[in-house]
Amino acid sequence: MPNSYDVGDLVRISAVFKNVNLSLVDPSSVVVLINQPNGTTYSKQYGTDADVVKDSTGNYYIDYYIQQAGLYSYKFSGTGAVTASGVGSFSAS
Repeated sequence: MPNSYDVGDLVRISAVFKNVNLSLVDPSSVVVLINQPNGTTYSKQYGTDADVVKDSTGNYYIDYYIQQAGLYSYKFSGTGAVTASGVGSFSAS
């Protein structure tokens, strides 16, 4: 069951990138895709969009303001020095 929030909430979505040795590593590119209930995709990239923040090596997050009720899914993708992705979902009412 996904986490549930209210429309108007600010949600922090985060990702941790590690290499095969489980050491924290920065990908060359980090992209966040958030699929919104109305069928549109909110897309942001680290280094281009200030919304995607690097906390420390391998640790990234985005604070997302919920504007619609329904089910959201998201994906953090990293390429380059480490290629990995993580997905999740949440709902809003």
